[in-house]
Amino acid sequence: MTQNSAHDDHDHAAHAGHNHAHGHNHDHDHDHSHVPEVTAANEKKILISFFIIFGFMLVEAAGGIISGSLALLADAGHMLTDAFALGLAYAAFRIGRRPADRRRSFGYARFEVIAGLINALTLFGIVGFILFEAVERFREPQPVLAGSMFVIAFIGMLVNLFVLWLLTRGDSEHVNVKGAVLHVMGDLLGSVGAIVAAVVIWFTGWTPIDPILSVFVSLLILRSGWALLKNTLDILLEGAPANADTDKITTHLLNNVPGVEAVSHVHIWQITSGRTLATLKIQPQAGADLGAMVAQVEAILKDTYGIEHPTVGIDWTGEEVCSFMQPAAPSGHSH
Repeated sequence: MTQNSAHDDHDHAAHAGHNHAHGHNHDHDHDHSHVPEVTAANEKKILISFFIIFGFMLVEAAGGIISGSLALLADAGHMLTDAFALGLAYAAFRIGRRPADRRRSFGYARFEVIAGLINALTLFGIVGFILFEAVERFREPQPVLAGSMFVIAFIGMLVNLFVLWLLTRGDSEHVNVKGAVLHVMGDLLGSVGAIVAAVVIWFTGWTPIDPILSVFVSLLILRSGWALLKNTLDILLEGAPANADTDKITTHLLNNVPGVEAVSHVHIWQITSGRTLATLKIQPQAGADLGAMVAQVEAILKDTYGIEHPTVGIDWTGEEVCSFMQPAAPSGHSH
């Protein structure tokens, strides 16, 4: 981009009498390929996990009723929310692949974040269910068939280990996959707790261990749910990634891009996991190479901070900038 082309790009702003111009200089060929790759890599394993979890949930619910184990019933309830979360995640991936249109210029990728939020809320719901049932069991202890409880819980642990292994192959940082992983990890802990409870009841006959371990598992689920809720809310509230806050980027550009006098109006936000956008204005120094300056700013935002779609505006503030741009103006135009 030369100084002449920079002027042409912003000539409309000069005619409008604005005191600034938006040097968007978009690279419309920017690489979005990592987004479809994430979706393609995770969509199939999410669907497979859904069928496995939902199928065993029915088995575990029946086993919890037969054995009288709260730990198994709680784990079955958790597996039900797992199945719901996985089904929602699959739907989010499918909807998220829909192309952008005139009304939704970024497409439907943010639906994945909404799914992550619902997943987090279901974790809180299952914690409430477990705690309520645990209190009831403390008040009125129920007999538990330790043998049946152990067998079903052990199979459940193997099922959850397989699903967890499947979900963590390849990308696992995506907010939707992370939500599903947290659900399955909580369910795995529930299965382990049920195994421990079955062993204790088998050897000692002390049934209160069943609701006690259920409460312990619920607290672990609560911790995971809070982390997921915080992450999804941060994206929905247009929060910047941890490595790309506005002060850090402003300081970096001022110290590393020749010709930048000031940086202002910095806005950084995430559309969904792994997709960060930014807009900002730069004030050039007199005599600065405007094209090189904008190109270097965009390169830093993309390469250093992972911002896939930076929009750089030029802040016109004085005659020294206009006089610098004047030689490139078409005949008949004056500043």
